[in-house]
Parts: sequence; C-alpha cells; structure tokens
Amino acid sequence: MEKTVKEERVRKLAQAALFAALAYIGFQFFRIDIPVGGDKTAFHLGNTFVVLGALFLGNPWGGLAGAAGLTIADLTSGYATSAPKTFFLKLMIGLIAGLVAHKVFHLDQETDGKKRLWITLLASVCALGFNVVADPLVGYFYKQYILGQPQDIAKALAKISAVTTFVNAVASTVCAVVFYNALYPALKRSHLLVGSEKKA
Repeated sequence: MEKTVKEERVRKLAQAALFAALAYIGFQFFRIDIPVGGDKTAFHLGNTFVVLGALFLGNPWGGLAGAAGLTIADLTSGYATSAPKTFFLKLMIGLIAGLVAHKVFHLDQETDGKKRLWITLLASVCALGFNVVADPLVGYFYKQYILGQPQDIAKALAKISAVTTFVNAVASTVCAVVFYNALYPALKRSHLLVGSEKKA
C-alpha cells in the first residue's frame, strides 16, 4: 500500500513536469508576438496544456504544472516582467479547470465518452473564460501600478490583450478538448492515468 502511494506520487510528479514542459513549448514555439509601444502581447497555445494538465492531473498538480511552465517561458522569452502575473493567472486557469472537471463533475470517474466530452468542454470554457476577463483586467493594473507604465500604453495593451486572450482561449479550448478525449482511451488502457489502478 505504502509503495503504491509512493509510486502514485512519483508518477504524478513526472506527469506534472511533462505538462509544465508542454506548456513551455506551447508558448515558446507556437507563438506570434504582437508589439505594442515598447511592450508586447502574443497569440500562443500554452494555455492548452495548462487546461490539459488540470484535466489529467486534477488540483493542485495540474494548475501548478501549467503555471510553472508558462512562467519559465515568460522568463526566457522576453516577457520576464509579466512572469508574476502569468504565474497567478495560469494557476487560476488550472485550478478552475480542475475544480469544474474533478470536484463538480468527477471526470476521473466518468465512463461515458459523450459525458467526458461535455465535461472537458465545460471545464475548459470556465477556466479560459475566466482568463478572457481576468488577463486584460489584471494586466492593466499590473502594468500601470506595479510596472509604472503610462496609462495610455497600459490601456492599449489591455485592449489588444483582450483580443489575443479571446483568440487564445478559443484555440486552447478546442485543442484541450480534442487532445484530452483523443488521449484518454490509450492512457487509460496503459494505466498511465493518475489513479488508474484504483479504477481499473
């Protein structure tokens, strides 16, 4: 029993590291930068893996994995000043997705494929819908009051960020739902899902 719990923790840690790496790759290599004054925002697919981590791992591992991956991506790609904001917002995306999927709808216990599809869609929409509202709002106050940017630049960034965040949310929702439901059967059969031994 003790060995099984330890193995489960090691597996969860390894999978969290994998989703952190995928979130990093989704931002670093699938990104289009948009310059705004002396700053920038971007279209990217990093949020896809924040949500996927939450769907596969639940909380808090899923949220922390995505937040860590995208924070490291910020620090290594010219977005270092946004790293604290990124960590908070991506953590919230993961926690919301995990809460809706696992605590509200018990995704890990669902055996019906259609219901799994709807649960993953709803969890993704809730988490990324939060980000569509929070990212420009938090970004505006963060840029103006923490980083001391002029109000007109902070405002312009917030407006453009609202557009990019919405596009990112739509793309990431589609990708997360498709990837989760495509990977789930294979991972379940191979007992690579966290907790799969208990449900097998």
